[in-house]
Amino acid sequence: MRTFIVWMAGCLVVPLMTTLAMANGWNMPVGVTDVSREVHSLHMTIFWICVVIGVVVFGVMFYSLFRFRHSKGAKAAHFHEHTLVEVIWTAIPLLILIGMAVPATATLKKMYDPSDADLDVMITGQQWRWRYEYLGEDVAFTSNLGTPRETIRGEGERGEHYLLEVDEPLVLPVGRKVRFLLTSDDVIHSWWVPDLAVKQDTIPGFVNENWVRINEPGIYRGQCAELCGMDHGFMPIVVHAMEGEEFDAWLAERKEASAQEASGVDREWSMDELMARGEQSYNAVCASCHQADGSGNPPTFPALAGNQALMDERERHIETVVNGVSGSAMPAFRNTLSPVEIAAVITYERNAWGNETGDLVQPAEIAERLAD
Repeated sequence: MRTFIVWMAGCLVVPLMTTLAMANGWNMPVGVTDVSREVHSLHMTIFWICVVIGVVVFGVMFYSLFRFRHSKGAKAAHFHEHTLVEVIWTAIPLLILIGMAVPATATLKKMYDPSDADLDVMITGQQWRWRYEYLGEDVAFTSNLGTPRETIRGEGERGEHYLLEVDEPLVLPVGRKVRFLLTSDDVIHSWWVPDLAVKQDTIPGFVNENWVRINEPGIYRGQCAELCGMDHGFMPIVVHAMEGEEFDAWLAERKEASAQEASGVDREWSMDELMARGEQSYNAVCASCHQADGSGNPPTFPALAGNQALMDERERHIETVVNGVSGSAMPAFRNTLSPVEIAAVITYERNAWGNETGDLVQPAEIAERLAD
């Protein structure tokens, strides 16, 4: 009996503690979209329904336990079945569930209606980063963790957005409907930004849809919500919502930068240029597995520094970066990095950390390989 009473007391304490948690800002965020506000309103409505049900049901149980306890001489009644009571305790929960299902279904229909979008963005999950492509705009980039590895190792001060900062945020316009097409290059990830009320799995071989219309400019943060491997905790999402005119200017600037990047394929790059660009791309994309100093994490991620077998086989090195290694953790970067970035990364790896092969890999060579 004591155990039963303690259990019932716990059932009453849970909604009370949750109420206190909400008062301290630990509740689901209201968000900055119409859908997120509907979700929050629905969440609170159902929460308070559950609180009322809990108080009524357990209040009656507590009253019955203490009012009719054996120590006061209460005698248990002996009866079997009561049609009216059974109808009532079946009908009331059914009506409550219907009452909750109707607004929930209406909200779900809105959440899964990406039609008539003003902008389409392809989101691709990759171990362990996000690839964003603005469809029809010739703009694409990869968003990587922005927190330095030294900070993660405890060698630097951790800021307010520790593990929730990136080098390239997803930029979206305020007041326009944006459709997301989500997929993955390797394993299942989940793109989740609470303030936008968007949480969608990215599955290899499938394309899922979702959408958002942001009402307020600002920075909104999220992260991968699916256990996707070793660096799952280092896969943040940052969305920068801009006013329409500011977004249009940003998009035009990125288009111009993409055009310049494409034109860079046709010229000869110097060793210094490739090394500088390669170090930047390596630290953003490769260092999480192979370490900033090229020491790797054997056996899963082999060392690149002093890897004479790889340095002796230039073609295998290029093939590995471009097309990955089947059955291993090494992904293909042909759809992730541009020909300039791939050429620069390979050149950097072949001439950094004492490797010093003197090899240059030009972007034109990579572009030709990708075209085959």
